[in-house]
Amino acid sequence: MSRDVQERESEFVDRLVHINRVAKVVKGGKRFGFAALVVVGDQKGRVGFGHGKAREVPEAIRKATEQAKRQMIRVPLRDARTLHHDITGRHGAGKVVLRAAVPGTGIIAGGPMRAVFETLGINDIVAKSTGTSNPYNMVRATFDALKNVDSPRAVAARRGLKVSELQARRGETAVEA
Repeated sequence: MSRDVQERESEFVDRLVHINRVAKVVKGGKRFGFAALVVVGDQKGRVGFGHGKAREVPEAIRKATEQAKRQMIRVPLRDARTLHHDITGRHGAGKVVLRAAVPGTGIIAGGPMRAVFETLGINDIVAKSTGTSNPYNMVRATFDALKNVDSPRAVAARRGLKVSELQARRGETAVEA
C-alpha cells in the first residue's frame, strides 16, 4: 500500500456496533459464522455503515468496514457540532427522533446511535429511539433521518432567498413566539 492510501484510510474512525454469531446446520453439526455491523466516519460530517459476514470475526469486521467506506453520506452540521434542525427517521419498526442541542449538552443517545454520532463528528445532540432495539434497524433509521437534514444554504437556494434573509426570518419567528 502506498503512503497516500494509508493516510486517506487513517482519516476515518470506525466503530464496531454489533457482532452476531450465526449458525448453519449441516450434516455433521453446526457451522458457525459471524455477522458484524460497523460504522465509519471522518468526524467532519461524513459517515457510513456496513454489514459483513464471514467465518471469522476479523474478516467480518473488515468486510463491513469496506462496505461502510463505499456507502458514506455527507451530513451538513451547524458549527461542526450539532444538526441544523430536529428530524425523525424510521426503518422497519425502528423510529428515531434527533434534536439539535446547545453547546455543552454532549451526545445523549443509545448505543448504536451514539456510535453513528461519534464517527460523524457531532458533539451536542439529543436522540430518542422508539420501537425496535435491533441495532441494524436503529442504525438504518438514524441514517434515514440524517439523509434528510438540510443546511440553511440548501433551503435558501430552494426558496430563492439569501441565507441572511432566511436567518432573519428565523429570528422573527422566535420573537413572535
